[in-house]
Amino acid sequence: MSQLASVLDAADGDADNAQPGTNGAEPGVTTAYEDHVARLKAEAEAQDAQNRLRVAQEQLAEYAVQKEADANDLLQEADKLKEALRQLLEQPGSTAGELQQVAQLYNALREKVVDAVTEARAFAAQQQSDLATLKRSSAQADLHTDVEMKRARDEPGSSGDAEEAEEEEEDEEAVEPERGNIGSQPAGQPSTSTSFAERARYIPLRLTHDERKLLRLLESALNVSEYTDKVDILSWRSKNQRIHAQIKDLCAILSGLMVAADYKKGQELIRDRNFADNAEFFQDIFELGRRYKILNPDKMRSEYGKLMYMLMDSSEPAIQELLEFRCVRTLRTVYVFLEERGGLAMLDDALMHTATAEIISGDRPRHEIQRDIKLKERARETLSRRYRSNRLSEEDILTCIYSLSDNNSYLLFNRDPIDRFILYFHRYFKADTHEPGYSLAIQGGRDGARLTHNHERQYHYVLQSLSLWREISTEMFKLWYLAETDMLREGNNYRLCDTGQGLNRVQSAPSVGRAMQQILGRVQQRIGSWVGSSVVHLGDHNVPNALMFIDKYTQVPRILNPVVAVLEELPKLYRDPNLRAYIDGTFGGVEQCRKSILVDFCRHAFDGSGADNFFDAGSCIDGRLTSAWNWCSKLEKKSYYYVFKLAGWSGFDGEVKS
Repeated sequence: MSQLASVLDAADGDADNAQPGTNGAEPGVTTAYEDHVARLKAEAEAQDAQNRLRVAQEQLAEYAVQKEADANDLLQEADKLKEALRQLLEQPGSTAGELQQVAQLYNALREKVVDAVTEARAFAAQQQSDLATLKRSSAQADLHTDVEMKRARDEPGSSGDAEEAEEEEEDEEAVEPERGNIGSQPAGQPSTSTSFAERARYIPLRLTHDERKLLRLLESALNVSEYTDKVDILSWRSKNQRIHAQIKDLCAILSGLMVAADYKKGQELIRDRNFADNAEFFQDIFELGRRYKILNPDKMRSEYGKLMYMLMDSSEPAIQELLEFRCVRTLRTVYVFLEERGGLAMLDDALMHTATAEIISGDRPRHEIQRDIKLKERARETLSRRYRSNRLSEEDILTCIYSLSDNNSYLLFNRDPIDRFILYFHRYFKADTHEPGYSLAIQGGRDGARLTHNHERQYHYVLQSLSLWREISTEMFKLWYLAETDMLREGNNYRLCDTGQGLNRVQSAPSVGRAMQQILGRVQQRIGSWVGSSVVHLGDHNVPNALMFIDKYTQVPRILNPVVAVLEELPKLYRDPNLRAYIDGTFGGVEQCRKSILVDFCRHAFDGSGADNFFDAGSCIDGRLTSAWNWCSKLEKKSYYYVFKLAGWSGFDGEVKS
């Protein structure tokens, strides 16, 4: 689909070429320009409506299938009731009249249930048919190509755009080769199901000392840059010119900072004031910023967005022509680094598990921890000696090992909290029964809930949501790699539109979408059933682009880490006599306090709330996270709020650099 902002730029170019007149253009030209913008804006809004309709139709079809399954379950319960009544009436003392009366009542009930089943089955079949028709119609209409072709007809010199779009679409399918998945074992134990060779494809290489100096320059330049403020706006000026000017300004800032940091190198960089001659320097500094962010998700929280949006714009052929060089280079991963130097054999060595394992102290004796540390160091030394060569030094090998260890550290602090929460969930809740007062059941319209689930259904809904979050956290490096691939792919245009939360770049993310469907399929297959919608919002007003997708799911550990920390801190608080009196008087003990926190979280962090309509929240994949955010925003109103404060909780957002 054509981007509204890009089209505005094209129209701006036409308006700039008009003859002088009233306000710089003749009245006829101004009217044509306004009509052109209005038509293209209407086309963009039509595409939005088409996407919303498709997702809503998918959700309705899934709802229909679920209602059919519920009706079938009801029919089976009716048959069980018949058998129970038959056994009851066959006991001594039952008369023939009573038997006939019960049989009549049952037959009438069963007829109504059969009608409900038939109606639900027909409704589900109709919705599936409507969904298939809608998808087929969308594919035939191909609104995206249609808008691009209309733009091509309106813009002079664009006769070859249709052929180029087809070539780009073919390239998009071939960009990402088949690769394995990152392992899903505990952080302290590297995956046994996925080899290090497969994991290393998506793990960035750790920054060297010299690269960290350049990183500080990049962070400083991005910190003072107003790139998105000046580019992501609706303006009559040419967007390409704005992008070109802002990128050159950023490069100039980097060059100036380089002079301040290293005068000799800085002088070489700005000698001829030609940025194209220093393309390799800018590619390297932008790439190392991307690597650092993936390895450290809590860093560069505002700078990374500017960097990615700038690189996204620089990928456009028109911008590259103006800059005379490419700003984007392939992400430097452990696999690529070892492949270039002939060291891939190291990834298959059995010692890699020991050399990269996380050492968790817990309650273990000190001598055991020291023993594990020595084993880990010995394994690293052995690997560095065994695989060193003329092309691969011992220092390079250690850098690769440290990079793989960084991935395990990420899993320890981002995936393991989900594992610990699941353990608490299994400890205090069962699917088929619950303690009085600790039911997970929720009712739509009550306490802000938008879903209606009984205890068993909510139990499975929460468990499958946590399991999905765990799998996403396990494969976050892979998803991040694919997200950058989608954002920086040439020809993957975006459009600037108001998503309800300001102007955002709406861009498709096919690679991330396919990976999410694979993850979702694995979770569904392992669980065996699925409660709620399985729609993944991506490239629409809920999740505009792959960057927003990554940002959403890096919030999961920020939500669950504090909750798990409070649950684990409660026994320590209980040792204090004054706090013991407070906990006993308010909750009745540590266990009751834990259950109060867990039951409220499992109810209202997964109740479909957080938005004003079912399309934006509800039970879809992203809506589950929206509900969790909504629960976080209301923590101050909970009865256990002071327990969180006593346990050291300060917020869910983490540290933000001002």
